[in-house]
Order: sequence, then C-alpha cells, then structure tokens
Amino acid sequence: MTAVETSPLPDAQTRSQGIALRRGLAMLGMTLIVPGSAQLAGGNERLGRVALRVWATLIVLAVLFGVLFLTFRSFAIGLYANTLTLQVLRWASLVLGLGWVLLFVNAWRIANPPALGPRGKVALPVIAFVLALGVGFSSWTLAGAFDAQSRLFGNVFTGGGKAETNGGRYNVLLLGGDAGADREGLRPDTMIVASIDANTGRTVLFSLPRNLQHAPFPDSSPLKKLYPDGYWCKDQSCLLNAVYTLATNHKNLYPGVKNPGVQATKEVIENILGLQINYWALVDLKGFQALIDAVGGINLDVARKVPIGGGTNLTTGKKYPITGWIGPGKNLHLDGHRALWFARSREGSTDYERMARQKCVLNAMVKQLNPVTVITKFQEIAKAGEEIVATDLPTSQIGTMLDLAQRGRSLPLSSVSFAPPLIRPVKPDFAKIREVVKAKIAASEAAGDKPAKTTSSAPTPSGGTSASSSPKPSTSSTQVKTQTDDLDEVCTVS
Repeated sequence: MTAVETSPLPDAQTRSQGIALRRGLAMLGMTLIVPGSAQLAGGNERLGRVALRVWATLIVLAVLFGVLFLTFRSFAIGLYANTLTLQVLRWASLVLGLGWVLLFVNAWRIANPPALGPRGKVALPVIAFVLALGVGFSSWTLAGAFDAQSRLFGNVFTGGGKAETNGGRYNVLLLGGDAGADREGLRPDTMIVASIDANTGRTVLFSLPRNLQHAPFPDSSPLKKLYPDGYWCKDQSCLLNAVYTLATNHKNLYPGVKNPGVQATKEVIENILGLQINYWALVDLKGFQALIDAVGGINLDVARKVPIGGGTNLTTGKKYPITGWIGPGKNLHLDGHRALWFARSREGSTDYERMARQKCVLNAMVKQLNPVTVITKFQEIAKAGEEIVATDLPTSQIGTMLDLAQRGRSLPLSSVSFAPPLIRPVKPDFAKIREVVKAKIAASEAAGDKPAKTTSSAPTPSGGTSASSSPKPSTSSTQVKTQTDDLDEVCTVS
C-alpha cells in the first residue's frame, strides 16, 4: 500500500507573517476607502476619530453643495467661482492631501512591520508608498486646478456690468480684437451683440460691420462733443472699429474708466442698436485660437475653400502669401489655427462674408461645447481664458450665463448681419437698424420653443422688406444672407 504524500503545514511563524501581511493590506485598503478607519481598528483611536470626523464633514459639505447645485444652480456656481472659495479649496486640498498621505504612513506603521515576512517587508511599504504617492499627486493636481480657476476668475471676471435685465433680456457685447505688430493699437474687427432671453436662453446675434461710418455717439458720451454728427472723417478712416482706438487716445475724457476703448465702443453700439448692454467681453485672436484648441477643436461645414494667409497691409502695402486652404467639405474638424483663419480670412471675400463665418464659428462652439469637455480640459481652457483681454461679467453671474447657454443650446440661434443689402455701411439708416432689432427680438420671443426653420426678411421703415441673398457663400458670389431665423441653416452644406 502506497503512502499518500501531503504538503507540510506552514509553521507558526509563517502563518503569523501571512496574517500580518493580510492585516497590513487591510489597513491600507481601509485608509484608502475611509481615512481614519484603520487607525480606529488598529488602536490609534484618537487620530482615527479626528480623521473620520474630517472625512464625514467633507461628505456632508459635498452633499449640501450637490443639493444646492440641483436647486439653486446659478447661486452654487457663483459661490464656487468666488476667488476666496477657490483659494480655500486650494489650500484645503493640499492640507487634506498631506494628512491622507500621513494616514497611509501611520497605517503601515500600526501594521507592525517587524512581524512581516521577507516578502511582506518589501510588498507592504511599496504598496503604501504607491497609494500615498497617488493621493499626494492627486491633491497637488487638484490644488493646481483650483489655483488656475482662481486666477482665471480673478483676472478675467472683474465685474462692473449691469445684472438687471432689459425687457427680460441680457445683452452681451462680444468684441474680437487684433493687436498685431502691424497694427496701431487694438481694433475690434468682430463686433457682435448677443441678445439672450433671460427665461429661455433663446438668443439673437446682431453683427455690426467694422467699416460702418457715421456711428452716432449718445449725448452721455464725452466723444459726442468731438463728433456731434456721428463718427465720420473726410478720408473715410473713421470706421466703427476705430472708436476703440479713438477713446484710448482720449482716455482723459474717461476719468476712472478702466478700459475707455471698450466703454466708447459699447456706448456707440448701444446707440446704434437701441439696446442697453449688460456685459461685454473682449477676446484677442490668440485667446480665440487657444480656446478652440483647449476644447479640442470644432466641426464646421465649409461651403467654399477659404485661404489661410493672403491679404495686404493697408499701412505698408505689404502683401502676404496664401499658405494653405480650408475646405470645402462637410463636418470638417478644425483646430484653433484653422478655425481662426476661417473666421478672419479676407482674401477673396468681403467683410460681410467674414461676419457670417465668424457667427458660424460661435454657433459651432455653443452647440459642441459640453460640460464633460469643460471638466476634462479645464486647465487648458483656464489658461486660454486668461488670454481674454477683459470682461465686466462678475463671478456671481457666471452661473446665470451658463444656465442660459445650456438652455439655449437646443434652440435655433437667430442672426442678423447689418451688411448690404440690408444697410449701407457708408451711410447707414440707423432708424432702420433699430427697427430691425426690435422686430427680430419680437419674432424670437414669439417663436417660443418651436424651432424656426424658415428664413425671413426684416421690415423696413416704409413697411416693405429688405431683400436677402443666399445664406452660404458660393464660388460665384461673396454675398451673404443678412438674416436667418436659424444659424444652422447658414452654417450647413447641403
């Protein structure tokens, strides 16, 4: 009869070492999931109670903020965006992260390292180090994100705008400026007013051409004395986009005003459109490009190819070469550089076509930017955001504007470009412009939540209508539609 061989039972020391290793791993796991629980179980009850109370307090605060966000989202976002809140969160992240790291060290210590076997004496401290390193790195990264947000909100959202709605609407002036080396000062070539319904978020965009002349200053403007009959010069150099530089050169007329150029531009655009501006935002071209890169680019339909480069410097006469082309094509993915050129390219097109392209880019950003992108790429977005020259939107109103943007994402974005044939920039009919603004806002409010898919023409003061040409630039014409009830129709290749 053959004896059956059996494995010898581990001796008492080996079993003890195995138990010690499992206990040590359990201690580290408990510290990772519920900081302080390992200390309570391991005998360091005082430290454990303190850590658990801190952990429980953090959970309660997170739940309370979640409830506040669900019930009063605008207030919650405004509270979070406060620079003091963000600095508190920054330092709290660092302190709590360091405390968590020390809890891992303590959990390893109370696991009784001398009782571990050779394998445990290597494995347990390595695991403890990896966990502590992960927590420490995460807290450092989180603190950096809070600091970036604090700088963004503190440097950019300086406040000073008007929070009160005008007829139930927020009117926001968007200025795109180019302060390149070949230009004298900054000139906002892009001037768009977004009129937003304060309840639904339904938005109408009003674009003004940079070459509009005879811009009327309101009686309250100090520049009214210099140009009582409107901003006009015999050499026709007094264009709307030059008001910014004009006021900057006469900043003594605006004592105490941080940005006279924007203030004067806002005053004159308010007078042209008959709208009270709540807030303004001025973005330079580099900031625009960086922002689009930060969100991962945008997708656009390009009806005809648009050159990268080209054009002539009006001051020096220098001609720039065309270095590439964008499109044509449907649903093309553009990075910041190509999107910027799509919006600003003048070669072979008119200012009015550029205005339509710029609004297509804005429309794409509104439709394609989502909360997941903002969260996952916030550091890049924050860095790009600091390249915004200025805005007078306060941090307390960020939540309100985000709320309205979210509501308006699913609604058609109406648009009016005050370009030929609707108006003549050389001698514009300002009464007609104001009437078009009123009519367009009234039509937008009457539309309710039903997407408008038909295009229309604006009434003229005489009761007729102004003709509109094709909404998409074509190879045979550079005219663009001055109005549409849905910008998606302009920015789509059929």
